[in-house]
Amino acid sequence: MGNQSDVSGAAADAGSAVPEDFAVVIDAGLRIMAWSAGARALLGHASDDVVGLPAAELLAADLPHSARRHLSAGEPWTSDVALRHRDGDRVLVQLCGTPLPAGEAGSLWLVTGAAATYASGPSEADAAQLWDRALAQLPLSVAVYDRGARFVACNQVMSRAMGMTSDEMKGLTLTEIQASHEQMDLLQREVMRTGDALHSEQEPGRAPGELADHAWSVYLTPLKDPGGSVQGLSALVIDTTEQYWARRRLEVLNEASTRIGSTLDVTRTAEELAEVAVSGFADYVVVDLLESVARGEEPEPVPPTGPVVLSRSAYASVLPGCPEAAVPVGETATRPAHSPAARTLRTGRGTRLRMGDPVLREWLAESPPRGEAVRQFGMHSVLLVPLRARGITLGLVYLVRHRTPEAFTDDDLLLAEEMAARAAVSIDNARRYTQERRTALALQRSLLPERLPAPAAVDLAYRYLPAGSASGVGGDWFDVIPLSGGRVALVVGDVVGHGIHASATMGRLRTAVRTLADVDLAPDELLTQLDDLVVRLDRQEGPEARGLPSGASGEVGATCLYAVYDPVSCTCRMARAGHPPPALVAPDGTVRYLDLPAGPPLGVGGLPFEAVEVELDEGSVLALYTDGLIEAADHDIDRGLDLLRDALAHPPSRLEDICDQVVRKVIPVAPADDIVLLLARTSALDADRVHTWRLPTDPALVAGARREAGEQLTVWGLDELAFATELIVSELVTNAIRYGSAPIELRLLRGDTLICEVSDGSSTAPHLRRARTFDEGGRGLLLVAQLAERWGSRQTATGKTIWAELPLPT
Repeated sequence: MGNQSDVSGAAADAGSAVPEDFAVVIDAGLRIMAWSAGARALLGHASDDVVGLPAAELLAADLPHSARRHLSAGEPWTSDVALRHRDGDRVLVQLCGTPLPAGEAGSLWLVTGAAATYASGPSEADAAQLWDRALAQLPLSVAVYDRGARFVACNQVMSRAMGMTSDEMKGLTLTEIQASHEQMDLLQREVMRTGDALHSEQEPGRAPGELADHAWSVYLTPLKDPGGSVQGLSALVIDTTEQYWARRRLEVLNEASTRIGSTLDVTRTAEELAEVAVSGFADYVVVDLLESVARGEEPEPVPPTGPVVLSRSAYASVLPGCPEAAVPVGETATRPAHSPAARTLRTGRGTRLRMGDPVLREWLAESPPRGEAVRQFGMHSVLLVPLRARGITLGLVYLVRHRTPEAFTDDDLLLAEEMAARAAVSIDNARRYTQERRTALALQRSLLPERLPAPAAVDLAYRYLPAGSASGVGGDWFDVIPLSGGRVALVVGDVVGHGIHASATMGRLRTAVRTLADVDLAPDELLTQLDDLVVRLDRQEGPEARGLPSGASGEVGATCLYAVYDPVSCTCRMARAGHPPPALVAPDGTVRYLDLPAGPPLGVGGLPFEAVEVELDEGSVLALYTDGLIEAADHDIDRGLDLLRDALAHPPSRLEDICDQVVRKVIPVAPADDIVLLLARTSALDADRVHTWRLPTDPALVAGARREAGEQLTVWGLDELAFATELIVSELVTNAIRYGSAPIELRLLRGDTLICEVSDGSSTAPHLRRARTFDEGGRGLLLVAQLAERWGSRQTATGKTIWAELPLPT
């Protein structure tokens, strides 16, 4: 075993470049063979304690992989190795391993090195010096204040931010350093008083030593002595400008998501985009839409080379009244092909520009008013972002800064594009809805009566109110149909749903009702036929035709109320199919709802409808309506019926005034469904305007019936109609006697027209045919059709009635 000098000499012979304060010799089995004084000084082990031990027992961690690999290969190596001190501390040593010539015991290794880290650590003086350097060179602003909140010291970063040296600020409070720090000075005194730390987020502002605005996160921490008394405080100030703007961008984007698209109105959606964009992002915002989009039509393609015509749809500014605007809302402006706006629309990509950029400078030079606005308000940065949805360009949004000193960045452009993309989808939805609503409304209005008839049996007034923009056009309809015998049919119906399909279905049902009314079916029979029609529509179309999922119910869903008023008997026969009951206003002003069997909605199929006949006093008002009048989000149907009853009680004399009163008192501000209100004030046909004859089944009495009819016309002063009337009476009575059965009745009515009716007990319908040259019959009804303005037949409880109308002389 060699001694210490031998180890040192071996180290010198190996030519080690590291200090020789640590030298150890180990054999091929990695056992310690020699231990130097430097090794004892470094690790605390005496030579006698370690010689012969495995070197691994002195390791505080495994040898690095590279050292193990070189040991195995017998190659020199150098590596940082963690060793264990005698007292248990961990010592990091940079070791160099050098192979020695093989001796009697085999291969030997000389390991030399120097300590990199000592367990005992630096001295107190060194530690204090390091601490002072750490505070001085900390890349965050740090300052210390005494118990009076007066400045003591700060590091270099704080000194630069404040624009003053530490000596210049010493002994001053924050408000004495800068008056704008009053709020922070109050927070410091709060920390002194309570002994609790405070954290404050400061909005962007400019410190005295800074050239731009910064957002700060301030941590105020009390400094206490061992007894817990507050002796001062430390202020740690972290620059959070990037985080602030990132957070602000997220807030703007979140606000855009919640505020833009609250309505299905193109203009309002553009206004919402402008309002959101000036809320902490831009100082002045303009939204221009293509003319076709502003009108709610399909967007026209942006011309590839020519100018673009845009409609100013909205603008907003941080300044009251938006003084920067050169083009008012609602007007159009033509952008030349080389303008930044036209280029942005053609490329479909956002653009970030400064006012000094050549393309912008050229564009401003062509418009003196616009250039003057830029100079007056100090506009310096602008974003031009296209509004695109579903691959279609809808318009353009301009975002300008003039009060915000920072120019727009690439991150701002990304935010603007995201905001514009969301707004564009809302604008396109509003445009498409407007287009569909306009089409549906035009369709619906084309299917409703352009003007009401003026029958003698009733006075009429109505209100038709389409649903608000949130629901679309529905399928409510009404009609007034003059019938034979001076009667009139009143119809109100409602197709469930909204949109074009509901309007189209409404048109089908209205046409069917008119066709069935011409046949003069009773109300319950008419609803039965209408129910069959709706069932057939369900089977033919299915849910897909109405825009519903394939598994949804295919029912059209419709209600209807059909009423027939006869001014001769002053009775009204009516039936309803799932529709709200009609209201009746008596001449004395009292109101009641008629107790009609509700009946199933149309389309259920197989269930009966029941008609009820009600006697009406002359001057009564019958109110028919759809459920949109009595249903609302803030009250139930019973409350709606009560409101309608109150509005109809003791009504004004004019029907139009009654309609206005109902609209004012019953209808909510924004109805969610279409509303139809139809008012009919009944009139009675005086007895002296109706004359009836019962006739026996004797052909010889036809001449007498003809003569009595002529005499009645003389009484009424209608001698001009005597010839035509006598011919009609002769032919109809002859047919009733020849082909019908008793009882036979002739009736003349003088109303809006002169009506001649002949009834008999047979239900066989008349058939109009053209007689051949030598036929003795077959010309009667043909003659009636030639003389009368209208003619027809209807079934009665005892048989049928054939009628003909002649216009009264002017």
